[in-house]
Amino acid sequence: MSDVVVVGAGPTGLWLAGELRLGGATVTVLEEREHRNPHSKALTIHPRTIEILDSRGVADPFVAEGIRIPNGHFAGLPDRMDFSVLETPYSFTLAVPQARTEELLERRARDLGAVIRRGCRVTSLTAEGVRLSSGERVDAAFVVGCDGTRSVVREAAGIEFCGTEATTWGWLGDVVLDAPPSQLGTTVRNTEGFVMVVPLPGGLHRLVGSDPASNQSAYPGELTLDVLRETVRRIAGTDFGMRDAVWLSRFSNETRQATSYRRGNVLLAGDAAHMHFPAGGVGMNVGIQDAHNLGWKLAGVATGKAASSLLDSYERERRPIGVDLLEHTRAQTALMTAFSPEGDALRTVVSELIATVPDVSRFLAGRLSGLSVAYTTGQRAPNLSLPDGGTLFERLRTGAHVETDMGLVRPDGHFA
Repeated sequence: MSDVVVVGAGPTGLWLAGELRLGGATVTVLEEREHRNPHSKALTIHPRTIEILDSRGVADPFVAEGIRIPNGHFAGLPDRMDFSVLETPYSFTLAVPQARTEELLERRARDLGAVIRRGCRVTSLTAEGVRLSSGERVDAAFVVGCDGTRSVVREAAGIEFCGTEATTWGWLGDVVLDAPPSQLGTTVRNTEGFVMVVPLPGGLHRLVGSDPASNQSAYPGELTLDVLRETVRRIAGTDFGMRDAVWLSRFSNETRQATSYRRGNVLLAGDAAHMHFPAGGVGMNVGIQDAHNLGWKLAGVATGKAASSLLDSYERERRPIGVDLLEHTRAQTALMTAFSPEGDALRTVVSELIATVPDVSRFLAGRLSGLSVAYTTGQRAPNLSLPDGGTLFERLRTGAHVETDMGLVRPDGHFA
């Protein structure tokens, strides 16, 4: 029997497993897939997430391998937010395929002693833990659903997933480009739609966008390379020499949030708790940050070092972040998919504000990057130099509270 069963071995579940082990709790991760998904739904790692990785001593391979993008976009507007003004050692985003992120986070979790079992489909909750499709019961004092938007754990716990249905669809293709644009994060937009071109490690590019024909509630149909090529050529005037598709997909703006992140000994994190249009590439980051907030608290309760009431602060602190996430992605979706003259005018006004009013750019960049997240206990602590030598991030690698001249810092890097 483990202290905690984590359902789902995506980035959120794997980071949570490592945090639980760092806090001394035993943990078993159950994943339905036999093998890691080679397709990377998530790609962007934002500055606050890089800080979190650094605070546990695992940022180096991400920074070394990822493609650095020194600015960020809001709704694909032509004027981009300058990340260099952010107070962080990581004033950029990283493009890292999700499969590689999962590989690195799984290695960390295993090295810390987490048990990770693949090919295990959870079908229900029991009074003692979960039951698998094989009939096996896996017991634990706590269960955490990190099993995505169609979370079995959430449904079995009877937690509602409220929100809005799809009204528009986006598309993406990971392909080889023989004539890629020279500028990082190039975006082309006109009355035919918009397309953003993002370089990927390994010589691939991701083309992601939308077009007026996709502004519908019904599924537009399977995306093929020919359809993608025709759509991109119509928007950009070129297909950039597109060939050899590795992954083609469509996604909608269906938006939902769990009404509660905790019910008894069952908790939710990541996509199991919130679902949204992937504007700005923030979803995986918010999931990892959910896990970072929950891990030390759940480990403390599971090992008897903290009172059960500590877990109440998880929902109190993280659910408002989910509300904010949904609000911002909805706003970006509205701007992205407004192909009317009125929509273009609105986009022009907002883009000019980002370009000419530094406080607007900084405000949006802070929210997108995750650096502006603050709880009632306190704001995120920067990487302070400590009086007895070293830095805050280095000291946080033990997963313990750290005393600084500015106050006590919690294991998740926020002032207590």
